[in-house]
Amino acid sequence: MKIAQLLHNPGAGDEEHSRKELVALIESEGFICRYASTKKNDWKELKSDVDFLVVAGGDGTVRKVAKHLLNRKLIEKPLPVALLPSGTANNIARTLNIPADDPQPVVQSWRTDQRKRFDVGLVEGLPKKPFFLEGIGYGVFPQLMKEMKDHPVNSSDSPEDKLRTALEVLADMIQSYKVQSCRIEVDGVDYSGEYLLVEVMNIRSIGPNLVLAPTADPGDGLFEVVLVSESQRDGLLTYVQNRLQGVEGDYWGTVLKGKSIHMQWEGVEMHLDDQLIKSKKPRALQLTLSEGLLSFLGAG
Repeated sequence: MKIAQLLHNPGAGDEEHSRKELVALIESEGFICRYASTKKNDWKELKSDVDFLVVAGGDGTVRKVAKHLLNRKLIEKPLPVALLPSGTANNIARTLNIPADDPQPVVQSWRTDQRKRFDVGLVEGLPKKPFFLEGIGYGVFPQLMKEMKDHPVNSSDSPEDKLRTALEVLADMIQSYKVQSCRIEVDGVDYSGEYLLVEVMNIRSIGPNLVLAPTADPGDGLFEVVLVSESQRDGLLTYVQNRLQGVEGDYWGTVLKGKSIHMQWEGVEMHLDDQLIKSKKPRALQLTLSEGLLSFLGAG
């Protein structure tokens, strides 16, 4: 029997009840399950006989676990990661076609041991040379993250309510946000200009499920670079307003593919996955992909 190490972000609600349900579900499909809460300090103590990890949480928890895996100096065998998404947006799981509504078929799919390679973005030009799984960018999206920190959101709100609030704030912001200058090269080709949004993405969606790069494949060795200029403002606004009205779809703007990105934004605020970063001055960044550093189980 394969051994699964469950890394669980209990979040709101009864931790013990959630723990028992998750462990019972995993063991019912023929796995040995060990449990650890990511809220406690000992979750990083992974035994050598573990066959794979199970992350039960949202995108932030996935990043937290990925950071630990990437920082480990000695790994006897690469550990694949299985996801039981339970966050607000679950953008990583959505890109991997792992549903959040019914965990049982997800757990059943782990038996086939099908693995999806997942690239990791590397950043030069920031302290400690950070990595990203989802995306890095400038403009209206980091501004949204900043606004949402000051926007009252009830912890009891449903994920749908939280996403709707973020979309409402974003729709207002798109109408008034001033474009800023960005110097950007994609594989040596210059695309510099004035933009409302610049995103270098490794997955299809960011934030409140904004599908800005619908063809993104996190295992293809390529970034998707999304550029939204002044002439595309109305298109982005229409996309967000449609989402608010329940109309699903993707944003079909300017999306480029590339392996090596050099960029510098006029402003000093940016985001790296779910982290908002503010510098004292604009920074020149070099982005590259390290291919296949992670692998995920059960990805469609």
